[in-house]
Amino acid sequence: MRLLTLFLLFVSCGLTLHAADKAATPDALVAELYKSEKKKASPFFQDNDRALVDHYFTKELGDLLWKDSIDSKGEVGALDGDPLYDAQDMEIKNFVIHPAKTEEGKATVLVTFVNFEEKKRITFHCVQQGGAWKISDIQYADYALLKLLKDSVAK
Repeated sequence: MRLLTLFLLFVSCGLTLHAADKAATPDALVAELYKSEKKKASPFFQDNDRALVDHYFTKELGDLLWKDSIDSKGEVGALDGDPLYDAQDMEIKNFVIHPAKTEEGKATVLVTFVNFEEKKRITFHCVQQGGAWKISDIQYADYALLKLLKDSVAK
């Protein structure tokens, strides 16, 4: 009986964790993405773990990021700076991930910070797919990541 109770507890915890992962908020997904970079487990600039890319991004954006990583072969590709900070060099201060604004399966998450005394605003556009939030685009002051990657493929 004790073994059965212990088994049911483990199964229950596993289902709860799986459900929590699927129900993550868009701002939690963006926060996780920033944390992955600090842990040196970023989905950007790597070509050995497609599942890592797919965890964060929609298929369209994920395919383009993956292609850029593969095609650049360790060199500079379409992304010539860190897409999370829109910069090559960073001295980040006042970093804030703002609460997501959601509406009918879509969301925007604003991230603000100061980099070398320059105020930055980056907007993550997210959509809900298969019960999970995915990043569909990242908007910077002067350009959008999706368009940048699409344009680089067209060349």
